[in-house]
Amino acid sequence: MVRALRCFSCTTSPRFAMFSSYERLNRRTTPKDLNRADYLQALVSEFQETNSTGAREQVLANLANFAYDPINYNHLRDLHIVDLFVDCLEPDEDLNGKIVQFGLGGLCNLAADRKNRDLILSHRSAVDLVIRCLSSGNEETVISAITTLLQLVVPRSRDRIVTAPVIACMQQFEAMKNPRFANLARIFLDDHCTAEEKRGAASDSSSSLLHIPLP
Repeated sequence: MVRALRCFSCTTSPRFAMFSSYERLNRRTTPKDLNRADYLQALVSEFQETNSTGAREQVLANLANFAYDPINYNHLRDLHIVDLFVDCLEPDEDLNGKIVQFGLGGLCNLAADRKNRDLILSHRSAVDLVIRCLSSGNEETVISAITTLLQLVVPRSRDRIVTAPVIACMQQFEAMKNPRFANLARIFLDDHCTAEEKRGAASDSSSSLLHIPLP
């Protein structure tokens, strides 16, 4: 199941007047995306160089949108976008903020592809940082975290993801009235957890959302 973040938009306003490279790129990029690689490179450079939080959020939202389209995967891998998205989840970022939301949304979009998934799993802290995002108060961040974990569970990563704290967290989500949380959590529990694991997590009082270990 793939969580698709299709509609991040870039708002043009006086607040982003400094975003001159982005405006130049809009003029240079044709409907056929002839300058796609240059466009993405300039977005990455803008994200790394700007001191404006609003501009960083705007660029990151657009990179997350590009991560939805498989035609961009090779470019995004060449630009090490997985590393950029993972860096956005580091503990010094606001767990409820837009940087974390868009960075995780980008990872979620990329994780549907096997090569991208392998890159994410090879990153030293990516899995732990995604798990940390289950504790966010931002609904979109939590939805993306659950969906990303769903896509990252493979034999070599299962022991890192399907743990008692994560299972207990999914059980809490499954019991919620919010159908987005409940449905995704149920898929995770049904697809990736044994009955014994679910019973064990449910009976362990230390296994809860609040006890998910930070990276």
